[in-house]
Amino acid sequence: MKNSQSSYIANFLKMESAGGILLMASAVLAIIVANSPLTSYYELLLKTPVEVRVGALEIAKPLLLWINDGLMAVFFLLVGLELKREVVEGELSDKRNIILPGVGAVGGMLVPALIYVYFNSGDPVAMKGWAIPAATDIAFALGVLALLGSRVPVTIKIFLTSLAIFDDVGAVLIIAFFYTANISFAALAIAAVCIGALIVLNRRGVSTNSPYILVGIIMWIATLKSGVHATLAGVVLAMFIPMRSTENPDKSPLKDLEHDLHSVVAFFILPVFAFANAGLNLTGMGLDQVLHPVPVGIALGLFLGKQIGIFGLCALTIRAGLAQLPAGMTWKGLYGTSALCGIGFTMSLFIGSLAFEETGVNLLFDERLGIILGSLAAGILGYIVLKIDLAKQPD
Repeated sequence: MKNSQSSYIANFLKMESAGGILLMASAVLAIIVANSPLTSYYELLLKTPVEVRVGALEIAKPLLLWINDGLMAVFFLLVGLELKREVVEGELSDKRNIILPGVGAVGGMLVPALIYVYFNSGDPVAMKGWAIPAATDIAFALGVLALLGSRVPVTIKIFLTSLAIFDDVGAVLIIAFFYTANISFAALAIAAVCIGALIVLNRRGVSTNSPYILVGIIMWIATLKSGVHATLAGVVLAMFIPMRSTENPDKSPLKDLEHDLHSVVAFFILPVFAFANAGLNLTGMGLDQVLHPVPVGIALGLFLGKQIGIFGLCALTIRAGLAQLPAGMTWKGLYGTSALCGIGFTMSLFIGSLAFEETGVNLLFDERLGIILGSLAAGILGYIVLKIDLAKQPD
């Protein structure tokens, strides 16, 4: 059983790393296309109207929002499944393993947000983006770790993954409380009925995933119409997928669904999201836009805020005797990992789309510039620090 769990974790980390590399390629391709003669076709593609109508029920959105509201709901479903598995029987089931990544995640969200607020407190429109630098991109971060080879201790990967899970929980709460439109209580009531149906399915021991997914689709539509961001339906659905089958204790509906979704998310959904959202057009961009408080606040929040918040709070927690460095991790390794968490690409872009691009406000800056610059700088620093640290460690 121990070997099978180790094999499962190894396969998971390997897949996430490969997905991170593909994610990088998709982002680079988007920037190339956005700055080429194909840029008009790129924008036309993202603005293509897509409509689904069943009787009086209509969902009409441009392709970009179908990607951000629809495909990303599947990504959040996977995040929820990973969180539940880790809490029930993974690294987070032991309270001793929760303290350090949990504290690190709090610091890694609070300090970047404060840095952003410092630069943008005088602009109420710009303040909508305060949460953009608070996110960590686990796929990108593990992709960078993969470049360092097999010498990276498993404890660093586990710490990074656990911290990113807490980070994702924080991002979900931020989206739920701060990035919602006008609330439709009728649609919200339907979503509540769907949650009740999920509770009944779970309590009755239904072990087939299809009924849960069917109810989840209805809940996603209701959530979309309610004004609460639709991706949250994915997280809620994940909480009710059974960890164990009542008919066969060796079978796990949750792990089966998680395994099935990993390839779809890592090799399709996230690359498509990156291609659709990272297309930064640099044509005509001047120094005023580069030095605008929004991209500056985001870039410094990711690059400085993450490493200061995570490393600082983790160091204080360790010095206070409330936790200890994971086995095989040095102080320099903790700092390098903290810097690596400044890669905020996927979730930062997603929160940025909620903060600015869906509001219809015409702004004289592009938050994507800050996300790309901050994430790039953080990734390079984290890679260099960890490479130096690992080179000094004995084989």
